[in-house]
Order: sequence, then C-alpha cells, then structure tokens
Amino acid sequence: MSGHSKWSSIKRDKGVNDQKRGKIFTKLANAITIAVKTGGGIGDPASNFRLRLIMDTARAANMPKENIERAIKRAASKDAGDFTEVVYEGFALGGVSVIVEAATDNTMRTTSEVKSIFNKAGASFGQPGSVAYQFKHVGRIVTNKNEKSFDDIFSLAVDLGAEDIEEVGDEVFVYTPLQELAKVKDALVAAGVEVIEAELIREPIMTVAVEDQDKITRIENFINTLEDLDDVQKVYTNLQ
Repeated sequence: MSGHSKWSSIKRDKGVNDQKRGKIFTKLANAITIAVKTGGGIGDPASNFRLRLIMDTARAANMPKENIERAIKRAASKDAGDFTEVVYEGFALGGVSVIVEAATDNTMRTTSEVKSIFNKAGASFGQPGSVAYQFKHVGRIVTNKNEKSFDDIFSLAVDLGAEDIEEVGDEVFVYTPLQELAKVKDALVAAGVEVIEAELIREPIMTVAVEDQDKITRIENFINTLEDLDDVQKVYTNLQ
C-alpha cells in the first residue's frame, strides 16, 4: 500500500470496464501534460524521461495515440496555463502518514474535494512538510519473471546498481536510486527481462503497523476514495 495509483497495474488488469478505463485515461493525460510542463515544455520522450515513463504506462493501458498527442499539445497551449501539480499531506487512522499527488487546473476545487474526503474518513489534513520527510523518492521497476528465476533477476539488478529487490508472486520489484532508473530499466530490457512498468515513487522510510482490521479496511476505503478523484494521480502511505 506504500505506493498507489489507479493506473499503475492497468496492464495486468484485463477486466477494466469502459468507465474505469476512461478515468484512467484522464489521469494519464493529466500526467503527460504535467510531465511536459515540468520538463521545460519538451514533448519528445527521448529528451524527457518523465514523459517517456508515463507514455510507456499509457501505451501499456492501450491509451489511443491521439489521446497521448493531445495531452502533449495541451501542455504547450494556453489551456495548460493554470494546470499544475499539487501535493497534499496528512494522517489517516492509526497515525498512518498519507501523501496525495494531484494534477489540476483548479487548485481550489481539488483542495476542497481532498479535504472533504479526509474529513469524512476521520483523517487529519496536514501542513506542507508534515509528512513528506517520512518518504524518499526512488525508482521502481516491476518485472515479470517469465522463464527467469528470482535469483537471475536479483543478480542482474544488483550488478546494475539496484538498491532493493522484492519478489511478489510472478513479479519482481526492483528499486533504484532516482537518477539510475532509466539506466537500470533499459539494461534489464536489453538482458531479456520483461519490464511491466517503471515509475518514480515515494517510498516510506519507516512503516506503521495497524493491528485493527476494521481500521485497515477504513484506511483502504479512504485511499480508494481519494484515488477515485479525477485530479488525483497517486496516493502514498506508510501503512505496513
């Protein structure tokens, strides 16, 4: 639960309905626009790594090419003037830290919606910086084992400079320093490893354990409600 996003596992979710797919495409389009804006207006993924990452995710989600191109063009248009990134911080039940990343053209609207969800969930809205220090920015690459063993991918990833490797069923999560994500991702692909997704995430430095199952369920519902907002890109927690 440390790193959430409605579209992060889209390639593996074969049962996505049209309504959910439309919401995912909206979030992806917003992320593409932000990637171009924060990348100095560069709409070429070869020269804008953040854009390249989100475009890879968009293609994996079968987002139409014209939608991707429209989002890139929007970043250079006057319509993108008020479009910006905003980060919210706070605490859920059990003292669990929460960070919400959003992309919006109306900060007042988005802030009001996010605050309302916090209030209804019994969560507390924090000041900027109240939670962020508990997380670090890292790169995360999700790979499919296929014919390779965990040890194969582990050895390769370590040699490439990965900081941590985690086995999750048929997948292997490879964590890298922020600046090494592109190099490690490309090297894994070149070595024949299937990369499902690669993204920049906030990883909790320390996690918090919540024993009460009712609280855990309420926290999960709270996160899901946040993620259902069109403006919200990702939600991070330090829930163990």
